[in-house]
Amino acid sequence: MSIFAVGDLHLSNASGIDKPMDVFGSEWKDHAARLAAAWNKEISASDTVIIAGDISWGMKLEEAMPDLQMIHELPGRKVLIKGNHDLWWTGITKLNSLYDDMFFLQNSCYEAEGRCICGTRGWVCPGSEDYSDADKKIYERELMRLEASLKAAASRGCGEITGVMHFPPTNDKMHSSGFTDLFSEYGVRNVVYGHLHGKDIWKRGLTGNFGGVSYRLISLDRLDCRPLKLFD
Repeated sequence: MSIFAVGDLHLSNASGIDKPMDVFGSEWKDHAARLAAAWNKEISASDTVIIAGDISWGMKLEEAMPDLQMIHELPGRKVLIKGNHDLWWTGITKLNSLYDDMFFLQNSCYEAEGRCICGTRGWVCPGSEDYSDADKKIYERELMRLEASLKAAASRGCGEITGVMHFPPTNDKMHSSGFTDLFSEYGVRNVVYGHLHGKDIWKRGLTGNFGGVSYRLISLDRLDCRPLKLFD
């Protein structure tokens, strides 16, 4: 009964969705098949897998359904958050009625193995290049969603909280942000996130201890298409 995490599946199983990811580097060659093989080998039905956004290239839910079905057919319970490319993600109640083994996390939390999983998509943080008033509006909304998730965990009396985001929790200068402040305030021990791709870009992400919280980048190419075990 372990907890794993992986981000940025970038699946495109629907007819008419042609998004070959290997144009972004050899790490992406046959990425969906490699992910499925590693998942089936390492993850059991009693495990939980956090999926940190950018799940499907589908624009509408019907286009994302073949990708969601693929995830459903893999072992374990899945906790999903929205990524910036998940344009099909609308109507959280409808999404959470699709599958018994998949929980779409938004303004809420999920309990697994005595832990609470909390999170939100996130956004570009203040201090980033070209940060705009439009970014500020989305950033502040995402802070509200993260706090709603953390408050839901606190109301349940969770002993330990794991945070998940799609975007990095800081700007590329590693300055503190509203996200890092909230994680520290609510006593979160570990945070995982995705979004960053490529060896040169991985370096822009926060890793290690920051404000008493451990941060890890779990984008699919960074993990070589293998979900990362967080806890036994």
